Amino acid sequence: MKKALIIDDEKRTRELIARMIESFDLDIATYPMGENVRSGIEQINSIHPDIVFLDVQMPDGTGFDVLRNVDFKDFEVIFITAHEEFAIKAIKFSALDYLLKPIDPEELRSSLERAIHAVDHKKEESQFEALQHNIQPNQKRKLVLKTQESVHVVELDEIIRCEADRNYTQFYLTGGKKILVSKTLKDFETILASHHFLRIQQSHLINLNFVDRYDKGNGGSVVMKDGSEVPLSPNKRDLFFQFLENL
Repeated sequence: MKKALIIDDEKRTRELIARMIESFDLDIATYPMGENVRSGIEQINSIHPDIVFLDVQMPDGTGFDVLRNVDFKDFEVIFITAHEEFAIKAIKFSALDYLLKPIDPEELRSSLERAIHAVDHKKEESQFEALQHNIQPNQKRKLVLKTQESVHVVELDEIIRCEADRNYTQFYLTGGKKILVSKTLKDFETILASHHFLRIQQSHLINLNFVDRYDKGNGGSVVMKDGSEVPLSPNKRDLFFQFLENL
């Protein structure tokens, strides 16, 4: 039986999540016992949970403080948060899961099932390390890319472009490296758009810092510094040149 620890400063929220989990009949023991950062750290080190539901904001600190200070880190984490844009972006960059308050039962179940599926594969501490980096306001973001075999932590200035492949995204990195991730291009467009990335065609998201030139032939295309050529959608042409001017 898997163990799920719930850390949130609101007792009502902890008990509600526990009741929801118990109603799913997923063979999970719930521990709604962490009420703040201090007790959350103590409970993780004591219980050794498989899954931790972790509130972002608590009276004595944050959920990130909990992760920074626990000895035992071999668990899946699902953050619980009100809509805090910066925290959510850091969590997304680190390829970790989160739920927005008020908790929706179907979203809870989906997150829980993903965590159960992942819990038998050792949690990469590199994700937690990337998260600690990404929550620092003046640091360049690091993007965590999870494949079936590995967890990759990449700098944004290593990413030349991304290409959609049905429900997958192929990342093309410096040095000729490629990483295929089972998330849609839309998922990555959402978090990379404010970091000089632009979707210039339905299947292509590019890092504008790697643009070499624009070729007018064949309806217009963007040539990247690695020599790859990406078609430019006519309705993105003005936006593309506007972004280049502002780099």
